[in-house]
Amino acid sequence: MLRDHMSLLFCVLLGLVAFASSASAAEKQLLAGAATSNITPPLGELIVGGWQPIPARHIHDELHARCLVLDDGNTRLAIVLCDNVGIPEEVFDNAKALVEEATGIPASHQLMAATHTHSATTARGQSKLIKQNELTGYQTFLTQRIADGVQRAVNQLEPAQIGWGRTEEPSEVFNRRWFMNDAAQLTNPFGGVDRVRMNPPRGSSALDRQAGPVDPEVCFLSVQSKEGRPIALLANYSLHYVGGVRSGDVSADYFGYFAKYIEDKLGAADQQPAFVGILSNGTSGDVNNIDFTEKSPKRYAPYEKMQEVAQKVASKVADAHAQIKFQTWVPLAAATSKLPLKARKPTPEMRKHFEEVAARSKDDSSGHRREQIYASRIEKLKDAPDVVEVPLQVLKIGDLGISAIPFKTFAETGLEIKDRSPFMEAFTIELANGSFGYLPTPQQHRYGGYETWLGTNFVEEKASTKIVENLMKLSNSLQEQAK
Repeated sequence: MLRDHMSLLFCVLLGLVAFASSASAAEKQLLAGAATSNITPPLGELIVGGWQPIPARHIHDELHARCLVLDDGNTRLAIVLCDNVGIPEEVFDNAKALVEEATGIPASHQLMAATHTHSATTARGQSKLIKQNELTGYQTFLTQRIADGVQRAVNQLEPAQIGWGRTEEPSEVFNRRWFMNDAAQLTNPFGGVDRVRMNPPRGSSALDRQAGPVDPEVCFLSVQSKEGRPIALLANYSLHYVGGVRSGDVSADYFGYFAKYIEDKLGAADQQPAFVGILSNGTSGDVNNIDFTEKSPKRYAPYEKMQEVAQKVASKVADAHAQIKFQTWVPLAAATSKLPLKARKPTPEMRKHFEEVAARSKDDSSGHRREQIYASRIEKLKDAPDVVEVPLQVLKIGDLGISAIPFKTFAETGLEIKDRSPFMEAFTIELANGSFGYLPTPQQHRYGGYETWLGTNFVEEKASTKIVENLMKLSNSLQEQAK
């Protein structure tokens, strides 16, 4: 009889504990806040999206740092996307220090990235491998505006609900690296012949096949107030950029148009606090939206094509958004590491070749059209370090994992990360927390082509493999800690 009473008492106590735990979980509430910060440069600053810099002569549309802050009660994360072609690690580090001082969010819990618009003015340094001791005027302005944006997002933290999903837009992604049947079209600035060419002539009879895959997926993360008012939406699409701007114009490219279109499609225009649409660049180092098999492609007016692409992506996201399930709380976490990579060095053959190039007559046009550019890039590498440490990061947002890579990363690397990730959903943001050039896979290095040339790529050929392994370790550690 006593045993029966004790058993009953135990069951009652167990039920009370379970109820208390359930109530405690139910009391947890995610907070979210978002804001933008204008980072438009003054006219006259250099636009660096082409082979040679040109001064900015007109602002077609303003550039922004688009900021999202999440808080699960124990951990805060900040995600910032900047309308820029690529931002050095030291600039982001300065911005992170300002954010940490102002808000308390640790630098390790801040993911900052560039969209890779080719119509923004430079925030780069003189070298991909050598850090600057002093920032330029625009870099200093940029760090403060990023910090202001994150602080404003923190000021607007409110109880929120969160959800994520994915869709596809395959019509605007094409691998831009092609095997070709004509060796004359495969020469490189180093006096050699590649197997693959970036951006070959459209409709060429020498086209063989594309050298790699594409990732058509559009992943997205959405946060709303508890009442359903949109706060922010962060999307991720692996398309390099679109372009089609007037010479000398500053523009956020299709990333800026997406922010506007998704705001309209979610019915979030003219609300307070303002909704923030964000489009991050996925793994698009070898991808653009040009179908090179077309001999007579449609001609577009300036800015027309980028608007078309942004509309397509925003429409697909809006349709998929209606199907996602929102949660009022998810656990947040972050993991970071510094991965040492060997820096590539010019070979004796390269140096000899460029000495011969320098000795040629200015009227001699027999060499590759980019020889002088790469001669200059090779010369700048003479003081580069032997090893460079690159920042890697993974954010955990419930069952979603976001990897951050400071390179222009190939699509096949992003697909591998998605396939191997321990998270239910995963995507990668490239040019995050730094900008170290292109990241071809070892196989793509063997094919050659623009993205593999020294001066475009700066680190060892096995770098992509090492980076993926490191990101898997970070991802697995976050999932283990959550158990």
